Amino acid sequence: MAHIDRAFRSNIKLRHLQLLVALDEFRHLGRTAEFLSVSQPAVSKVLAEVEKMLGMTLFTRSTRGTEPTAAGASLVRFARSVLAQYDLTRDEIEAEASGAAGRVRVGSMSAALPVLVAGAVTRLKQRAPRATVLIEEGDLTHLLPRLRLSELDVIVGRLEPAYAAPDLSTQALYEDPMVAIVAPDHPLARKARPDWSDLARHPLVMPPPWASLRVKIEQAFHRHGHQLPADVMESSSYLAVTTFVAQRHAVGFVARSVGRQLQSEGRFHVLPMSVQIDLPPIGLMTLRDRRPASSATELIACLQEEACQIAKPRGRSRNPLKTAVRTS
Repeated sequence: MAHIDRAFRSNIKLRHLQLLVALDEFRHLGRTAEFLSVSQPAVSKVLAEVEKMLGMTLFTRSTRGTEPTAAGASLVRFARSVLAQYDLTRDEIEAEASGAAGRVRVGSMSAALPVLVAGAVTRLKQRAPRATVLIEEGDLTHLLPRLRLSELDVIVGRLEPAYAAPDLSTQALYEDPMVAIVAPDHPLARKARPDWSDLARHPLVMPPPWASLRVKIEQAFHRHGHQLPADVMESSSYLAVTTFVAQRHAVGFVARSVGRQLQSEGRFHVLPMSVQIDLPPIGLMTLRDRRPASSATELIACLQEEACQIAKPRGRSRNPLKTAVRTS
């Protein structure tokens, strides 16, 4: 495979990698050409050029569009990683030249976004107003591939044991149990001791079926002798959960820190009932062998500081994490 090694070392350029990623995104020569502001024949020519360099077919063409071959999918993953590292390095150099604080890319799960991430970004902006923070919300199935492709610097959320891997470094920050929330004018907001039978009589906003949290909530209903109601909406999005709770008089489940924040703002009511579900701690996830950029390091420090405030028991002096910080 000397010709492949030679192609990678000497012949493949950034424009080739950009085209491969665009083709994978759009799966259509015409839409790819439109996105890249070139003609469709130009896209076909560059793709043929790369395939000739490597001596293999990277995308199959049909009337339905284009699909990556196994080799094409591997090269697209490589291209995404290289382009992400290119963007990171360019941003670092530009930030150093301009005196700005750089750009950091955060993947956030909904349990961390409204309180931990929001508070940490506020801290970062107080120290470096010109720093740019890109935040992408999602679950680990969506965020982990982007972390591994260097498209994210850090993931913040629940450290699900099922996603532990040798290439990942994790740091637990604090425990954050689950609470149930409703709109302030919901009938359950006036009930002194709501229970699982009450929840089963109202619409629910639940995590998607593949989420471990979904299984745990269903098990909690069964333990208390109840089935889920027929009216269920499914989403891992913070915005979707709060929207449906507010507009459909549904019951939603959020992290306790999030519920307290929403209640303090007068937007939602935390039900006074115990939602006993075994949950992993909130924490950070990074790639073990990748040195984070200075902007990412600064935001991580802000996340750690904000986590200490969240974990501080109310009405008492700070207590180090019952949730002792751990790195694996």
